[in-house]
Amino acid sequence: MLGNLINALEALSPSQKFYWLIGGVAALLLIASVIGWLLNRRLLARQNPSETSQKVINNLIARVNAWWVMVVILGIAFLAGKLGTIILFGFISYFALREFMTLTPTRSGDHRTLSLAFFLLIPLHYYLIYIEWYGLFSTLIPVYAFLLMPSISVLAQDTEHFLERAAKIQWGVMIAIYCISHAPALLLLPIINFEGQNLLLLFYFLLIVQLSDVLQYVFGNLFGKTKVAPVVSPNKTLEGLVGGGLSTILVGAALWWMTPFTPLQSAGMAAVIVVMGFLGGLVMSAIKRSLGAKDWGSMIEGHGGMLDRMDSVSFSAPIFFHLVRYFFTS
Repeated sequence: MLGNLINALEALSPSQKFYWLIGGVAALLLIASVIGWLLNRRLLARQNPSETSQKVINNLIARVNAWWVMVVILGIAFLAGKLGTIILFGFISYFALREFMTLTPTRSGDHRTLSLAFFLLIPLHYYLIYIEWYGLFSTLIPVYAFLLMPSISVLAQDTEHFLERAAKIQWGVMIAIYCISHAPALLLLPIINFEGQNLLLLFYFLLIVQLSDVLQYVFGNLFGKTKVAPVVSPNKTLEGLVGGGLSTILVGAALWWMTPFTPLQSAGMAAVIVVMGFLGGLVMSAIKRSLGAKDWGSMIEGHGGMLDRMDSVSFSAPIFFHLVRYFFTS
């Protein structure tokens, strides 16, 4: 029976695989919505519900509702194809960079550099993905923009905290544009025996990285005792990382049929995504702490800002992209 199931999954067309995945995700969200509704109803039935319990359940419901919106937007973008997906991630980078720069102090001498980043660098960088110019895509920001941005800022002749300001702008551009853009950049890879299915690989990546965050949150709340970095991120626990990470790796292995990987390779890729996503969350939390902020913004109810949802993606996407490019492309 298992062999027949595997053969049936392999025989699905790319569009059929996509619809099955969307249906599966929608089913999981429906279950989560029902659970949230039941928990909230049960809590309200108590005479004196605790404030902590109410807060946790309200947060769960807000997160699930936000996920419905995000899945619908992602689904529409994927159905629109390559161009729609790239445009979507271009807007994601725009909002993520805006949140980063809002929390990061700048001066009037930086305004021309910031205008360059928002209105030239973002569209140009994503246009390079669209036309599949990997050589310039991979060097535009870490080489040319890295040198050009402080060169433009210095013309304003404002030397106060110049190194600190230049580094903050460069770091924001690297995280919000360059690193995040490696997710849609999966579309430009000529993967062996996987022609026309790169959107599925992008969906796989996003599903694994976000599922890892959710499962680590769930396992952390249920079993978390050992804080990994309590000063940086009090909610991240070893139990959450291990339980959520292993669960995500198992799901990744089970989804091998929508990737160019074998089940073992898919598990390994999922493990890399889990580890890098966890580190990305820690690093971005440390930056928020240093800036005196709890969240990057309030754009997504229950999740914080765009960058709060993309912190794991920003660290895992470049590593995943280059592993696929090195081992699975012609």
